[in-house]
Amino acid sequence: MRLQTASIFIGFSISVLTTLAGQANAADWQAVEQIKTYAITGKTGIDLYRSIGEKGPQAGVQAIAHTSFKLTWTRKYEVQGTACAITVAKPKLIITYTMPKPANPLPPDVAQNWARFIAGVEKHERVHGGFTKELVQQIQDFSLGLRVENDPDCKRIREVLTKRLGELSKAERARNAEFDRIELSDGGAVHQLILAFVNGP
Repeated sequence: MRLQTASIFIGFSISVLTTLAGQANAADWQAVEQIKTYAITGKTGIDLYRSIGEKGPQAGVQAIAHTSFKLTWTRKYEVQGTACAITVAKPKLIITYTMPKPANPLPPDVAQNWARFIAGVEKHERVHGGFTKELVQQIQDFSLGLRVENDPDCKRIREVLTKRLGELSKAERARNAEFDRIELSDGGAVHQLILAFVNGP
């Protein structure tokens, strides 16, 4: 059986929380990246792909794989005269890649086909992870040292920060969506990856 088109998607989601206090400097952070797997079954490429369709993560649509992250912030707001400034802005970022994994050993030719396929899927997902790390760095670059005059209660500075975070997050979501659109369109890298996998052993 040969597959001519494919419409399965790779998903992306975010979870953002905020905390206050502590000490940090710009770029003084490193993301934690982890892989979580879900079990699939089959002895051929097409059977494994069907199992992915049945058991894959839900990310708005059925997905092959999924990138999510949890982001928490340590921030310190400091009153300086009548102004308020952010003197500490340190993120803690955990990125999780959810990937399929065969539950049972595969025949040698299928195992080779699978290795190529899953390597391509992981490469795609790690681009999403890279976008996330860039977003977090942009947030830190903007927030650390941010100062708002005539704000002794540190209220206006939070409004300024929230507005900018919304703009950055919107741009990052659009970037992820455009990347998926290109990769999953006919002839795109992920589309070709899927075709090669299901048409292989």
